Amino acid sequence: MDKFDWQHKLADIYSSFPEGRYKPIIGITANHGEDTCKIADAYYKSIVTAGGIPVVIPPLADKDIITGTLKHIDGLVLSGGGDYNPLFCGEEPSPHLHSINSERDLPELIVTRLAYNRQIPILGICRGIQTLAMALGGKVAQDISEHMMSDEGNKEKARLPIKHSQDASRNEPTHSIRIEKDTILHTLYNKERMAVNSFHHQAVTDPGDRFRIAATAPDGVTEAIESREFKSIIGVQWHPECLENGAPLFSWLVKQAANFHEANELHERILTLDTHCDTPMLFPQGIKLSCRNPQSLVDLHKMDEGRQDATIMVAYLPQPKIGETFSSKVEYEVDSPTEYADLIFDKIEEMVLENKDHVSIARTPADLYGDKRHKRKSIMLGIENGLAINGSLTNLKHFAQRGIVYITLCHNGDNDICDSAKGCNTHNGVSRFGEQVILEMNRLGIMADLSHGSEKSFYDALEISRMPIVCSHSSSYSLCNHPRNLTDDQMRALAAKGGVAQTTLYHGFLNTDSEATVLDAIAHLEHAIKIMGIDHVGIGTDFDGDGGIRGFSCSSEAINFTRLLLSRRYSEQDIQKIWGGNFLRVMTTIQSVREG
Repeated sequence: MDKFDWQHKLADIYSSFPEGRYKPIIGITANHGEDTCKIADAYYKSIVTAGGIPVVIPPLADKDIITGTLKHIDGLVLSGGGDYNPLFCGEEPSPHLHSINSERDLPELIVTRLAYNRQIPILGICRGIQTLAMALGGKVAQDISEHMMSDEGNKEKARLPIKHSQDASRNEPTHSIRIEKDTILHTLYNKERMAVNSFHHQAVTDPGDRFRIAATAPDGVTEAIESREFKSIIGVQWHPECLENGAPLFSWLVKQAANFHEANELHERILTLDTHCDTPMLFPQGIKLSCRNPQSLVDLHKMDEGRQDATIMVAYLPQPKIGETFSSKVEYEVDSPTEYADLIFDKIEEMVLENKDHVSIARTPADLYGDKRHKRKSIMLGIENGLAINGSLTNLKHFAQRGIVYITLCHNGDNDICDSAKGCNTHNGVSRFGEQVILEMNRLGIMADLSHGSEKSFYDALEISRMPIVCSHSSSYSLCNHPRNLTDDQMRALAAKGGVAQTTLYHGFLNTDSEATVLDAIAHLEHAIKIMGIDHVGIGTDFDGDGGIRGFSCSSEAINFTRLLLSRRYSEQDIQKIWGGNFLRVMTTIQSVREG
């Protein structure tokens, strides 16, 4: 075909449908100079070879442009370029500082932070690894030689320097790196030493808490970092797009971008519900749902970033000890636990009203699905501690009319309903009054939650209730022997009655020997599946109630949890069940027979 016969090429595109097949879209941050926005062709050619679609991201700090762009890409390459203005990290310029790029610094820092929050896979190259550190809590030396001189007194750090800014061609490796074992980089190359090119005089000196060092040069200079939060983020100091051995990094990025796209598409089709969060505990600090609050783990921004549709926000009521009054335990002036719970629900409803175009109160599963169709987030209301009814069955009806979907019968301490897992065995399980409460909850269509109940309270409630019961945020005792967790026998009994147990993310309920991570949460979830079956499990994070672990630390990382489930070959149907489908089945059952 004549290459100038463009109409023939056009006809070929339209000869079948769809015109082209999906490939992951990879954004590349562009350089700026001489009144031009430019990018070296090796970047986009490497992406194409790896199976992706490259798009250039111009260096603009406009929030609408940045957020609009990030909504449409599946992966991100932070490209190389000049030095950062040191004022962005609170430093004055070194005499060894090279030229800075005032057009590029601010947009790229913002792009990186927002892409990180959205869980977009990232590959940082040369300046890009430094961008990752600058944007996400690490440190960068303005000049490597100065940094090494400052370490001369430290024999561990002081090494014979090597040349990091080569004169050779860009496709010529000029020094070696040592790759750490048990890293993604080691998995990609299956070797501990590798030759790379080198075009820099700055380098990461501290990767920060979010990253680990994955490779170093012989003089100790950091050559690669990668996420220690189970995110798809790697930064390398060399230029892999110019090397024959660079392909594995671009193939990795495109594969991760495809997985990210798959998880996003899945979240578009399924409903994702977190069955327990304590965000109202932070209301006295003045947090708002519409602001991305560093203090809280759940807000509209984080839910949007994590593609999380809904959460059950609870009014948590602390249990007074003998001699204490309830009003002395809370930050608002109230006369009773009932008044306090109502105050919390009033505040939630006020915040929802302020953001009514983006979120609403849902009282039934049908409400949740309606909100999803209209692209709104949902908040359901729950009570943590039956103390809220203040000893009155009439108050149960009041809360049912407010739309409460469940009541956790007790908290950390026995109350007049039942004994707590951290109680004194006051009633030897559920009290006589507690039996009336459970039966009235059955009648009113309110779920009974035994997450904080003692083992005897749990079994009593199973026997008393005519409906399935739930444990909105409990993990497995077999994997972590904490009294708040459920034994295998409890799980079997719960499943036999049709109930559900929602794995929680409180570190002390997951792992008492070391730092708990998202891998521990998955281990607890999979143990529950093994014991109970896939139809009786779910996720109740306990965010803002001390829940949150590395890899699943807030609502923005919900999509990463789904990616891990997909990588373990869970089906869409199973993931829907885990992400609230089982819990909503029980809710539907209980609400369908309610009276009054």
